[in-house]
Amino acid sequence: MCGKIRAYDTTRYASLVGRLLIGLPFAMSGFGKLTAYGATTAYIASAGLPVPPLAYAIAVLVELGGGLLLIAGYQARSVALALAIFSLAAAVSFHNNFADQNQMIHFLKNVMMAGGLLQIFAFGAGALSLDARVSRSGVAVAQAAHAR
Repeated sequence: MCGKIRAYDTTRYASLVGRLLIGLPFAMSGFGKLTAYGATTAYIASAGLPVPPLAYAIAVLVELGGGLLLIAGYQARSVALALAIFSLAAAVSFHNNFADQNQMIHFLKNVMMAGGLLQIFAFGAGALSLDARVSRSGVAVAQAAHAR
């Protein structure tokens, strides 16, 4: 069995890679917003959203914070659901001009990201995550307490 790859191994690494591929763009986008306050709030205002500074703060928190938490696999189900809702809201708010092919592409990209995030919401972060580590240590503590 030395040269064989087990299905469990590919699943545990695939979930980590999947979280990285979805979480990194969110984290990078949130970080980019930190360096472009004026341009970002102007863009938010141009979309007609109320209170652009508040929307900016929410976007940075959700994208940067959520992206990093998703990468780490901490509270991944809740974070993935929040990011999925955020992605759909951004699609509807900012990419709704379907006559513009570029906007249609961005709309569909956001919808696809929401789909991937809902998979994480449904199935969890996977074996290589803080969620799994916390779960394993909680089981160990409960087993130790039960053994007493």
